[in-house]
Amino acid sequence: MRKYVIMGVQGSGKGTQSTLLADDLDLAHISVGNIFRWHVKNHTKLGAQVRRLVAAGELVGDDLVEDVVKERLQQHDWNYGFIVDGFPRNRRQAEFFLESYDIDGVILLDLPDDEVRRRVLARRLCSRCGMDYNLIAHRPEAEGRCDVCGGELVTRADDTPDALARRLRDYHDKTDPVVELFRRKEYVMAIDARADKIAVQQEIRARFALPPYRPADARA
Repeated sequence: MRKYVIMGVQGSGKGTQSTLLADDLDLAHISVGNIFRWHVKNHTKLGAQVRRLVAAGELVGDDLVEDVVKERLQQHDWNYGFIVDGFPRNRRQAEFFLESYDIDGVILLDLPDDEVRRRVLARRLCSRCGMDYNLIAHRPEAEGRCDVCGGELVTRADDTPDALARRLRDYHDKTDPVVELFRRKEYVMAIDARADKIAVQQEIRARFALPPYRPADARA
């Protein structure tokens, strides 16, 4: 059983790298962002709360994130392990996590703030089906239109320069101490996240002695 935490500032590719690992190694990908997006899409009470916070340019509180992750981990559907994305967010949560789960390592995707700004401000979202795009790495075939449903591509409500600056400050204030705690326990492997996604994935696997990644078309 393999159990990992993946950390990195917004735009560093946590979701992409987690998915590549999870799909190939049969890990449960426990993504805080995906859980909240599901609740928003399905109009739950929690989703309405998250929607209000995002519309106001605010961050979801640490206590709410902690409750969501604990509930998800208690489902115990991770027979081969998990990779947690978006948690822990503060030192107390990190200490709880270390006490509760015998993790194999922490993947730290290292990305300079100026590259974060370039990537995040290029993100677009389909207003109809929710498909994600990035005008740098994943442009639509038709300008401003979703390849899947033809819906209009819009900027996320929280992807403004001011909102991003607040998120970066919050990330460094809260997450840097968590990373330092994990470093002292010798869990952290820092990966340069500026390379393309396959190169980053291969580096993660090399550092953690995992089987090399083979793209789907190479497995046929």
